[in-house]
Amino acid sequence: MTKIRVAIIGASGYTGVELMRILAGHPQVELTAVTSRQHIGVPVAELFPSLREIVNLKFIDSKVEEIITLADLVFTALPHKAAIEVVAELYQSGKRVVDLSADYRFSDRSLYESWYQPHTQPELLTQAVYGLPELFRSAIPKARIVGNPGCYPTSVILPLAPILPLNLIERQATIVIDAKSGTSGAGRGLSLGSLYCEVNENFKPYKAGNHRHQPEMVEQLKRVSGIAPELLFVPHLLPVSRGILSTIYLPLSRDVDISEIEEAFNKAYGNEIFVRLLPEGELPSLNAVRGSNYCDIGYVLASDKRSLILFSAIDNLVKGAAGQAVQNMNLMLELPEATGLGTVSLLP
Repeated sequence: MTKIRVAIIGASGYTGVELMRILAGHPQVELTAVTSRQHIGVPVAELFPSLREIVNLKFIDSKVEEIITLADLVFTALPHKAAIEVVAELYQSGKRVVDLSADYRFSDRSLYESWYQPHTQPELLTQAVYGLPELFRSAIPKARIVGNPGCYPTSVILPLAPILPLNLIERQATIVIDAKSGTSGAGRGLSLGSLYCEVNENFKPYKAGNHRHQPEMVEQLKRVSGIAPELLFVPHLLPVSRGILSTIYLPLSRDVDISEIEEAFNKAYGNEIFVRLLPEGELPSLNAVRGSNYCDIGYVLASDKRSLILFSAIDNLVKGAAGQAVQNMNLMLELPEATGLGTVSLLP
């Protein structure tokens, strides 16, 4: 069987190494090229010893014209704003792309530009599909560009999407999202905030109420529910390597029976491979999803029955990035969706 050739542009970060780890175990693709402007000519195993004798490639320069000759499908794991023109070149050459930046996640150009920069390829935004398979599976196989969701948005959109249409929330109420991420979410580049002495035995919020993942959440939730929710999103940095745990507080407008919540989740995700619904009162944890492509969802009705609390846990590098990207690739290539994604969560 001829394997499908895939490449990664921008493979020297945490998302890149996670993509390589997953793709190396994928039975139906061949990883043919990985790029890095900083590490041209360096063997992958020299930078990432965990991949010794697993990925036998050297990093090459990020020249799109060369990548085009080496791959049929390309993952772009570049920083936000750096992917726009690269994705456009790949698209124009006839290649299919899974973009892990924010550059092709938004349908609304003005919304993207208000949080990032001017978008120089706005016509391609209409060609891109938001790559959250559990919600947009039918559109992904035909897409030439898939905008892989952000890690925080994945952890928030999945639990909220089935609940918003139930009209449980007080009118004009604000939904509070208290989310916590491991330090790998900040990337592999050096920064003061992610140094060991800054993170170890510490816990802190950042970009409270002003994080650029919030408009991504609102746009997609409105798309699936018809409701543009008022969100107050507060992310925090945990002293752990990987994982996101999101706690979502919904003020209720009416009495709710917990069976209604259970029914909504089962209807939405009862047959999903990578969403695990926990029984009412059982709560997710980071250790239960670490290294896997699962999203675990739990829920609790507060004792005064005035608030519904939703919980979700994902590995930010897998379901929040590389694993979801491979899930999208499988759909684009009409392969079984779980191919290459069978890693069981790592414990301890």
